[in-house]
Amino acid sequence: MGREIERKFLVSGNPEFAGKKSVFILQAYLAVEPDRIVRLRIAGNESFITIKTGSSKGKIGRNEWEYRIPVKDAQEMIDICMPGKIEKTRYYFPCGKHTWEVDVFHGKNDGLIIAEIELGSESEKFEKPGWLGEEVTGNPEYYNSNLIK
Repeated sequence: MGREIERKFLVSGNPEFAGKKSVFILQAYLAVEPDRIVRLRIAGNESFITIKTGSSKGKIGRNEWEYRIPVKDAQEMIDICMPGKIEKTRYYFPCGKHTWEVDVFHGKNDGLIIAEIELGSESEKFEKPGWLGEEVTGNPEYYNSNLIK
């Protein structure tokens, strides 16, 4: 079983995007329930189907299974997904022993920028870049599955 331990922050400063590795992401959802999410994602020339469980009360980790699927299949499945799609460009910022993923949203979420970091444990220490703003880990308003609404 996969496990995701992720912290999310709004970006309040001005990260330098020039020269950073990036990928355009289109994602849609087959199911969004309090205890499970089934997501479809096309990232550049790769695509994935991901199943996530809800997190336990007071915890930030949750179960996650992600499988690569053919892009053609993902493009066809997007048509049967729930209404609403997420469009964003993801930039990668190495910092200390981690890499921050900074999502710049487009479309109806234009202007929103969220930084995420994946951790090995809930108590793992990490370096915070100067452009990090308010932490929004666990705030449903900033779940991608809610941003489709």
